[in-house]
Amino acid sequence: MENKNFNQKFNKQLNGLFFLKAFLLMTCVWINACHYFPSQHQSAQKMLQGFVVENYPLVNASIKLIDADGKMLIATTDAKGQYYLPLDNVKPPFLLSATASGNEKDCVRNDILRPVCLASFVENVSAQKIQIANINPLTDRLVSDVAVAKGFIGPQQWLNSGKIGEYQHQWFEQALANQNRGFADAFMTLNLLQQNSQFNPVTYKPEQHKKLLSLFSLLHHNRNYDNNTGETGHTTLSDAGFRPLVGLFATGAYEKFDLQLASISANKINHARRRIFIVGDSTSAMYEQLRFPRQGWGQALAEIYASRDDVAIVVGSRAGRSSRDFYNGRWFAQMESFIRPGDFVLIAHGHNDQNCDAAKPVRGLADVRNLCTYPANDKGEAQFPVGKPELSFQKSLANYIEIVRGKSAFPILVTPSTRIKNSEGLQQAPVVHSHFTRQKSGSEFLFIGDYSATIKNTALKNHVPLIDLELASIDFANQAGEPGWKNYWLVIDPAINPFYANNMAGSQQVPDGTHFQAAGAQAMAKILIELINKHPQLKDIQSYLN
Repeated sequence: MENKNFNQKFNKQLNGLFFLKAFLLMTCVWINACHYFPSQHQSAQKMLQGFVVENYPLVNASIKLIDADGKMLIATTDAKGQYYLPLDNVKPPFLLSATASGNEKDCVRNDILRPVCLASFVENVSAQKIQIANINPLTDRLVSDVAVAKGFIGPQQWLNSGKIGEYQHQWFEQALANQNRGFADAFMTLNLLQQNSQFNPVTYKPEQHKKLLSLFSLLHHNRNYDNNTGETGHTTLSDAGFRPLVGLFATGAYEKFDLQLASISANKINHARRRIFIVGDSTSAMYEQLRFPRQGWGQALAEIYASRDDVAIVVGSRAGRSSRDFYNGRWFAQMESFIRPGDFVLIAHGHNDQNCDAAKPVRGLADVRNLCTYPANDKGEAQFPVGKPELSFQKSLANYIEIVRGKSAFPILVTPSTRIKNSEGLQQAPVVHSHFTRQKSGSEFLFIGDYSATIKNTALKNHVPLIDLELASIDFANQAGEPGWKNYWLVIDPAINPFYANNMAGSQQVPDGTHFQAAGAQAMAKILIELINKHPQLKDIQSYLN
């Protein structure tokens, strides 16, 4: 009797599963997005498979395929970061996406913590049963270039359109050629190239995967911020030491990827006895050789200690980012996993947090939605719209403090370096404090206040050491005077670098009183070291910087 009851119960469950599977299959056909299971793979005439990697294999990542007719298939990566899709009822070309740590719908956003988002593209399939389509940072940049050629601001907008649309073969070929020129030496070193051939990161063979993992571990991948829309834009890549490789422009040439230098940087970051991480914006960031002699003070600080094996300066700062979207846009995520007990983290935001003017003609609303944080009021109280505490500069800074302390590391707050602005708002010396907002004709600030004062109050309330770089840089600028400041801030003769010709920002015709050339970055780095050495709470770090 027990066996009979068991069999009846089992058959009932089996029938239920059959009807459930049939229902799911009909539903996925109806919405044109089917998820295929391993049992279906075995009977497929052709299979698409590949590895999904960012810095490391992405496990349980969501995969989506869009075919030439707009049909969609979905899958999930396994424990090795691999996915499998049957190709019986789809036709090339294929546009693929991979999303991890979130939903694909959020891949265009900068106002919340963005998922890891990657793309790949397959032009044709062969007669072979197994077809390869890997998804990784290099394929994401290839898709990004093609998307821009099609008129999109980045790869995610193409994916979100749900269709491949018009496509020219030479777009992909040009993107692949640019990438191979930038990575040629690395590809050769890793024996990924045959003579007179190109390496295609979409279709590399499974036996090459181990070598590619070593390469991807030395890359930082992300997608840029589009100023006009506030959405994510084209793909950016930098090496293990955060030196930019591609992303300044939406398409075009790469800076050379130096595999040996990237390996040395990664090794130093992993093994240095004392590590100093810099969380900040353009004034402290690393820059392309293309824009030399532009430098951030973090880049200059790293150069000072480049020959020291015991000290690693990790400059994750990113141009254009505020404290809020540096976190939401996953720029901080590139650094966070490296931070360990005993490290120091310099938090140097404030320039771009001021982008809170909703009436600004071009990008006002987008920046308020994504970059803006509001300073504390004159009583030191946090200011933010009802229900949106993340728009408080004070709370945004406190978020970094909490994360860093949660890793048993030591946060240090740094006021932003001065802009060249006099009391009338003109780009001239003598320079005065300018990191505040105020209501004026034509502006629309929801809250106003002083950003430097907010940093100081946040440091005091959270018992965090403070480095007042703004005050020291004001003194430095005023000692240089007018026009002496132009020898330190970004005012470049095109004879030094033709990049600064034709009224480019930072040229002699359009002086840039916010960013630094090499001499100014080096001066700021030395000032920072002096301020650290004088600080009574930073005795531990002082012994390593001398």
